[in-house]
Amino acid sequence: MISLIYSWPELLRIGAAAVIVDLIVGDPKWPTHPVIRMGQWIKWLEKQLRRGVHADAKPSVLRIRGIILTGATVLLAWLAMTLIVLAADAIHRWLGYAVSVWFVSTTIAVKGLKDAAMLVYRPLSAGNLPEARKYVGYIVSRDTEHIDEPDAARAAVETVAENTVDAFLSPLLFAIIGGAPLAMAYRAANTLDSMVGYKNEKYRYFGWCSARLDDVLNYVPARLSALLMPLSALLLPGMSGRRSIQAVWKFAKKHPSPNSGIPESAAAGALGIELGGINRYFGQDSERARLGWPLRPLAAGDILQTVKLLYITTLLVLIGDIVLWWAVR
Repeated sequence: MISLIYSWPELLRIGAAAVIVDLIVGDPKWPTHPVIRMGQWIKWLEKQLRRGVHADAKPSVLRIRGIILTGATVLLAWLAMTLIVLAADAIHRWLGYAVSVWFVSTTIAVKGLKDAAMLVYRPLSAGNLPEARKYVGYIVSRDTEHIDEPDAARAAVETVAENTVDAFLSPLLFAIIGGAPLAMAYRAANTLDSMVGYKNEKYRYFGWCSARLDDVLNYVPARLSALLMPLSALLLPGMSGRRSIQAVWKFAKKHPSPNSGIPESAAAGALGIELGGINRYFGQDSERARLGWPLRPLAAGDILQTVKLLYITTLLVLIGDIVLWWAVR
């Protein structure tokens, strides 16, 4: 436990309360979500760091500036959150708790993830493919203009499965280790990865540090998902916990990410479907590692099932957090 302010039992209590707040409130439009501010800061600082850097700049120059972007953003997020919590705690202990709970809840996005997935599920299950395509475009970067129903369902399932780690397990783990400051630092690193952590010409070197840091931070939470998601599948009718574990063992290593393949394989195995395959980016087909066994075609209902898997996983972790707090309080 590396919190400067709260003991571990207090952090466990804050973490549990933050999960409950997220499940009830989700991502409110007001006040402005911290991730929006992070995104604005990252865009501004990237612009400053790229000044005077030509397109043919040496990779080492781009990497150094990318390291500065990553370090400054993560440190600023941690420091700002530490000062806010310290100030609130100095006024009153319970105000410190409330501020911590609120900000930790903004690093978690279980309800937001469910809401985004349901925006795809509802029109897709009603046969309105054009509307479903529109909402798929909100959650993935691939081309969506011509995808069919199975590919629309696959995009939503992959998003929910992968973000079971990024939007829930990782931020909560860092919250119960180091409170709101560490959870916010993780969210900053994850936001950096989503904005600059690409392997394209623009970000291959500049975003290298952000991508690697995100891989490191998600390493343990992703492997926890290899236990939690199959266990959750055991509790859901029509899913297979055993097949989920087998899929992680067989397919996860095929994914280009050291972490994303684990929750995606777990979901694919639990549902008896195949994820991955051909995605189209900017008009070009890209083959992605195929995960799971195609025991049946993908359909809109798989989105709903994956959301259930997310929620049962969340419930199991929440119960574990509360039990652990009760044991160590």
